[in-house]
Amino acid sequence: MIRKARPSDAFAIAPLMMQAMEEVIQHLTGSADAYSELPLLQRLISLPDNQYSYQNTIVFESRDGICGSLTAYDGANLHALRQPVLDYLSLRGIQTSQITEETEAGEFYIDTISVAANQQGSGIGTQLLQAGIEWGLTLGLPAIGLLVNPDKPKAKSFYEHKGFMIQGIRPFMGIDYTHMIFRADHQHDTSN
Repeated sequence: MIRKARPSDAFAIAPLMMQAMEEVIQHLTGSADAYSELPLLQRLISLPDNQYSYQNTIVFESRDGICGSLTAYDGANLHALRQPVLDYLSLRGIQTSQITEETEAGEFYIDTISVAANQQGSGIGTQLLQAGIEWGLTLGLPAIGLLVNPDKPKAKSFYEHKGFMIQGIRPFMGIDYTHMIFRADHQHDTSN
């Protein structure tokens, strides 16, 4: 079942989120082992009012526990949601001035979507993506956006199959990501 995340879900969500953004965490923190930064994600997920907060996350929970997550927010709120993250990183002495914007106003931005490795291919990602699209549309935002690493052609193909269209390239954290958009006025059936 898909449900809103709770602060107590942080320990289950953090490895999923890390799986989706390992290269970003490495670039941001300078850590050779991004997974050593799991406590950073756990903390941010458990706190309100930041871009990785449980407030901006839905989870897929099975009998075995949380096995998928999607974190998303209104792009117009990026600066306010990012500031607590930047403040926390600055306290750790991490330089944050090089961070560019990955989203913008008018876009419901899917920051991360991830499914546990042993559950991939079972339809959980599709269900989370559909729930994320519906979430964004209920907020009245005309576009659902996300970035895809160019090294992940299967992910790009998956999103294209679900109705996302390539908008261009968006540099972020040293990588030229493919920026993809789903528009309500061009809605496709994303249930397949």
